[in-house]
Amino acid sequence: MSGPEQKRLLTDLSRAELADWCGSIGEAPFRADQIRRWIFGKRVTDFEQMHDLSKPLRTALANSFRLFASEIVRHQVASDRTEKLLLRLEDGSHIECVLMREPDRRTVCLSTQVGCAMGCVFCASGLLGLKRNLSTGEILEQVLRLDRLMAADERITNVVVMGIGEPLANLKALLPAMEVLNAKGGLGLGARRITISTVGLPEKIRELARYGKPFNLAVSLHAPNDELRNQLVPVNARIGMAAILEATDDYFLVTGRRVTFEYVLLGGLNDTVDHARELAAVLEGRG
Repeated sequence: MSGPEQKRLLTDLSRAELADWCGSIGEAPFRADQIRRWIFGKRVTDFEQMHDLSKPLRTALANSFRLFASEIVRHQVASDRTEKLLLRLEDGSHIECVLMREPDRRTVCLSTQVGCAMGCVFCASGLLGLKRNLSTGEILEQVLRLDRLMAADERITNVVVMGIGEPLANLKALLPAMEVLNAKGGLGLGARRITISTVGLPEKIRELARYGKPFNLAVSLHAPNDELRNQLVPVNARIGMAAILEATDDYFLVTGRRVTFEYVLLGGLNDTVDHARELAAVLEGRG
């Protein structure tokens, strides 16, 4: 007997996998495009709302899949209309995602992991270490949740992957999610409207470059030298800034996209004039 625990999260399926599923139940493969338009373009929350699909197809979808696997346990709205969701996943884990409003932008910020293994001393996300990677569907579900908070005349214009977790440590799930956000049959965002943030994993930066999409890359540097960065970003001790900067140079050569370097000012730790001068020297000609 089937139950909710056996239903797949629909956003875990690629377009090709969804088309194959449609074929397996006697439906034309183009139905996959119709289904995806409802999910990513029309903000439905239930299969029954997909009214241009036959009743048998809607029933089959409901019997086989879920649109959402998370539960919203906290919804916060700031004075500038920024909205943050705390989501409880099926295994009881929690992640956060954020909708940020600017006059000409609607940007969503996504998580890629439950917890984080990077150990940055100023970040609460990794206090309990890494629990697991999110699936492609769990990454996309954050987009759907945030998209459904917006008014009818609002649209997501930008995506930043800067939430909980190290995005490049979960490229296997992240890249298919970004493909959906980029695709016309998905959210239809240009690759240059998608920014992926990392503490700096050189081989993963090169893997992202080889993927062939000019996503924006942001590197959380936070220090101008290895000695200080090892204290603030412990994973740097086994990588080193030189390797990270070489990888970002390669990223620019392959994609043509300049890399953004992020720097959190921490009073008394990395905020002196000497630090600024050293950082300027390190990044000269980059960024």
